[in-house]
Amino acid sequence: MLIVEDAETCASMLEIVFSRIQGLKILTTDSADRAWELLESRREDIRALVTDLHMPGMDGFELIDRVRTNQWHAGIPIVVITGSTDPHVSDRLRRRGVNAVFAKPYSPAVVREKLEQLLGNEMQMD
Repeated sequence: MLIVEDAETCASMLEIVFSRIQGLKILTTDSADRAWELLESRREDIRALVTDLHMPGMDGFELIDRVRTNQWHAGIPIVVITGSTDPHVSDRLRRRGVNAVFAKPYSPAVVREKLEQLLGNEMQMD
């Protein structure tokens, strides 16, 4: 699983929450550009993507578009966590095939539950 979040406290909190899911290898990065590099170089390790939208360089929308049009990654679950207040963002994300959208502030436990649901029953909590 790959967490893409440029706010260090948010990334750390998500990593802690997701670490309770057995068998889930977690990678983190603070940029979409680096996330794309990881997606390409570690295909077999990344089973899901949790990303912010607003980051320096490539933004989350472009990253999502690349994932959804790539033969290796098109089907992985994508969860977006965003501080955007634009009411149209959720619609734009759903049209891009995003599986879930959470507005900041959010409940890390609810995000974890959704990720577990998206990954399926083979992932069990400690």
